[in-house]
Amino acid sequence: MSAFEIERVGEEVPLLEGIRTTRAIRRLRPDPVPPELIRKVCEAGTFAPSGGNRQPWSFIAVTDREKREWIAERYRGSFERYLAPAREAAESADYPEEKRRMQRAAIWLAEHLHQVPVHLIIAGWTRRGRPQTQALFPAIQNILLACRAVGLGASLTTAHRAFGPELDRLLGLPEACPSIALLPIGWPLGRYGRPPRRSVDGFLHWEAYDPERASETRGSGSGGGDAV
Repeated sequence: MSAFEIERVGEEVPLLEGIRTTRAIRRLRPDPVPPELIRKVCEAGTFAPSGGNRQPWSFIAVTDREKREWIAERYRGSFERYLAPAREAAESADYPEEKRRMQRAAIWLAEHLHQVPVHLIIAGWTRRGRPQTQALFPAIQNILLACRAVGLGASLTTAHRAFGPELDRLLGLPEACPSIALLPIGWPLGRYGRPPRRSVDGFLHWEAYDPERASETRGSGSGGGDAV
């Protein structure tokens, strides 16, 4: 893929269609991703809003095989501890199939994370001792949308925080700029599409909060786990 092609790829995807069809892609091929594409999606992240235009983010693209294996080994341990209650719940006959599919995809990622070609670490400078997540998560969403536009698969996980300080030291991150999220990025084995969502009418209130409208959606959808 030439520099010109990378510059143009994804530019034609309509904004709202991209938003509606950006779902977590956890099954990824091990094929390498051009660094220019990673730069392109990270550039999209830098256009997120931030208070005072402080732009507190740092992006670390980990492609080195040994580092990816190091991350994956520790991720699997923390993920298994996190998943244990969900595994028990999944044994129930009335456990929703949609949640089972999500669980299977998350397990696949944990088992194959070492093969995912890019581990994009999102880190952020603290302010008054606290991470500026109000800026970091919009940046992450921009990156996920940009991955959708250029044809890359990606998902958001924070399970790495169980060994976050250790990872931060490995990556040379200062204490004032801890890692916040891990985005495994690669070429998708699946495809993008609209994720299951309840109608906006159950969430949108006019002039005042409507308890009856809210009761139609509260607790009725898929939940648990990282963003989908």
